[in-house]
Amino acid sequence: MITERQLDEATLAFGRLREAISDVIVGHEEIVSGSLIALLCGGNLLLEGVPGLGKTLLVRTLASALGLSFSRIQFTPDLMPADIVGTDILTEENGHRGFSFSAGPVFAHIVLADEVNRATPKTQSALLEAMEERTVTVGRVTHPLEEPFMVLATENPIEMEGTYPLPEAQVDRFLMKLEVHTPTEDELVEISRRNTEGQGIVLPDAVASREDILSARAVVREIPVGEGLRKFVARLVLATHAQTDSAPQMVKDYVEYGASPRAAIAILQAAKAHAFLAGEPNVRVRDVEVIHRAALVHRVLLNFRGDAEGIDVSDVISDVWRRTRVS
Repeated sequence: MITERQLDEATLAFGRLREAISDVIVGHEEIVSGSLIALLCGGNLLLEGVPGLGKTLLVRTLASALGLSFSRIQFTPDLMPADIVGTDILTEENGHRGFSFSAGPVFAHIVLADEVNRATPKTQSALLEAMEERTVTVGRVTHPLEEPFMVLATENPIEMEGTYPLPEAQVDRFLMKLEVHTPTEDELVEISRRNTEGQGIVLPDAVASREDILSARAVVREIPVGEGLRKFVARLVLATHAQTDSAPQMVKDYVEYGASPRAAIAILQAAKAHAFLAGEPNVRVRDVEVIHRAALVHRVLLNFRGDAEGIDVSDVISDVWRRTRVS
């Protein structure tokens, strides 16, 4: 049972964290909120957006404000799995030769997988175990990753030549997928001011600790969800499957594969985190409404007809939301 003191401390820690991030990042409220939600859920985040929108700066700012280790992996076609997870190397000490493990950049608290779809499927799969199991296996030895651990991966939606789309098994391991949009005029003016005046961009000092994050995660897991709302989320996920009776006509016409059971888990986890960040004592329909699209958009796959007619998955999800009844 979470005490009132634990709740207050976790709320204050994330209030400081959000404020520290906003001192560096201009706009992108949805992305900042999504990053904090993923951190609270122990999940991974997939960001889609063209280069230059501040995705790397956001991740570096988050790591700096938490005092956590950060690494960036630039995915390229020649990147090998060992370049990510590390490898055993031959060493010599006191005249004795042996193998020792040299850790790769995935051994950090916050990992930025930049343009993850530019690496080959074999290299992409090197992240699977780390994302899901929080371990890395090299040879016959399994190495644990220190919590909190989170992968934030980016995709460039406009340059598809020379890319390798992420397989469904890997995409499903991301808690949410968010689009990074171009800033507004006022935001762009402020961004240019911060980058061209004074000392430029200065990353924040640590305002929360690793222990604060782990404590806040425990608080979030204890936030209650009503049984009616839990059943609503189940119906919402099932409605993305064309073969179910509750599926809207748009799903029957255009969807090849619906969302997996991980989607229901992701929606409820993210809704709990959203309620926590909003200062609410329990999960509301509003929390599910805010985060459900980000939890479903990468888990619903269109069929050939949907692709041919240029159907947007977001429109399918919106139709599912409108036609699914809240009990």
